[in-house]
Amino acid sequence: MQRFALGLAAVLLAATPLVAQPSPHGERPAQETRKPPEARGPEGRKLPADAVTEHSVTLPDGRVLAFTARAGSLPLVDEAGKLQAEIAFIAYAMPGKEGAPRPVTFALNGGPGAASAYLNIGAIGPWRLPVEGASISPSAPIGLVPNDGTWLDFTDLVFLDPVGSGYSRAADGDGKKYWSVEADASVLSSAIARWLRTNERMASPKFFVGESYGGFRGPLIASKLQEEIGIGLSGLVLLSPVLDFAWLQTPRTTPWGHVLKLPSFAAAAIERSGGTPTRATLAEAEAYATGPYLADLLKGPSDTAAVARLADRVGALAGLDPAFVRRQAGRLSASGVQREIGRDTGRVASAYDTGVTGWDPDPAALSSGFEDPLLTAIQAPLTSAMIALYTERLNWKVPDLRYELLNNAVNRGWTWGSGRMAPEAVGALRGVLALDGNLRVLVAHGFTDLVTPYFASKLLIDQMPAFGGGRLDLAVYPGGHMFYSRPDSRAAFHRDAASLFAKALEARRAPDGDAGRSRSKDTP
Repeated sequence: MQRFALGLAAVLLAATPLVAQPSPHGERPAQETRKPPEARGPEGRKLPADAVTEHSVTLPDGRVLAFTARAGSLPLVDEAGKLQAEIAFIAYAMPGKEGAPRPVTFALNGGPGAASAYLNIGAIGPWRLPVEGASISPSAPIGLVPNDGTWLDFTDLVFLDPVGSGYSRAADGDGKKYWSVEADASVLSSAIARWLRTNERMASPKFFVGESYGGFRGPLIASKLQEEIGIGLSGLVLLSPVLDFAWLQTPRTTPWGHVLKLPSFAAAAIERSGGTPTRATLAEAEAYATGPYLADLLKGPSDTAAVARLADRVGALAGLDPAFVRRQAGRLSASGVQREIGRDTGRVASAYDTGVTGWDPDPAALSSGFEDPLLTAIQAPLTSAMIALYTERLNWKVPDLRYELLNNAVNRGWTWGSGRMAPEAVGALRGVLALDGNLRVLVAHGFTDLVTPYFASKLLIDQMPAFGGGRLDLAVYPGGHMFYSRPDSRAAFHRDAASLFAKALEARRAPDGDAGRSRSKDTP
């Protein structure tokens, strides 16, 4: 599979370079530039020729960002020139200062099977879909607004959709050969490299941002770019990542999984009581989780004294009835807590952010199957908003293909590797940091995310060597998996990312700096 992935991704046909030609007159009806059909590359392409449009957005603080957008696709061909797949992308670029090329950042979401829409119109693109609050409706309006948290003020942005997500497709309709940890990282690394070459951006500082499984991809892609392709990234931003699946997907009988989630349960309780979780207010929960809590879990559920202690202490920290905790022997399940914290009102909380709730479809049942009130509810407005963005603003129309925001077929068909070891990215992260003394990494989480709890990343980062210090940070914000939907967290995330970019660019100018390292920080 590795040989196949490297061979398949070895050749990407050239696309017209993306050149920033901003409009001086603010945003106007999009002007479209298309390549002639004969310049589009190999036969069999389903996606239309690239479209280039000019835009500007006025941010709430009065700043005006004028930029060029390109919506299109990269064709993947084999060594014989036969089309294998098309990778859809959206790129936004602004003019750089003379003599100093602008940084460029490649953005990927997770799943596997998710398109990059979440990062694009949720977090860092020039426009944002304002779907937020304590409850989300699938029929919410889909109008985009200028994004006060966009990263376009300090980096150009390229949003990529892996095969099977967004409009990206395998030429023969069978994407299964791309759906593995190794093939995915190889193809995406090669796609990044080809985009840089065809757009004449090899001299630009290069960064990566990935969310969820996209965060897992980050170190793997950085490693392949460094060691196989010959491209060095200056920084990685890993947003709500899974760094080690062996830690995340533990059986109920393994105490470690309960330890990792307990601080997030405590953060949810703080929010329900009207407070704002911080690392300081969660210090007690973190210390208890790795100390007395773990010790009592190891004693087993048959130790009645240990269970009694767990019921009282966990109940107090998580804001739950001790009797409920006792019935589970102190071993809380995310799905159980999702129902329990809203049981009196017949509502369930999202596993992705316990601050978002929806109605329980069967509140009287002992157990209830329910769709997640965040992840599932946001799918309709986010999908519709992306289609509208492509067709109405970017003039890139794909009438004959379904837009796949979150393709469950990819997730179900994913090959996670062979052997007995769960996939992990910690080794790759350790390797890229060790090899490049100027590389900087920010790991960002939300406090109330039960899917990828922040405490897992905190403990994994604690196991990393110092590497000279200052280059690996953990930031935790109020909110959940998509904490950027909250205005204060979005603003703090923007500041922390801008700081990472500034330090990385300074390191490029002074390569012997290899500055110090702080293990983690708390962002209020």
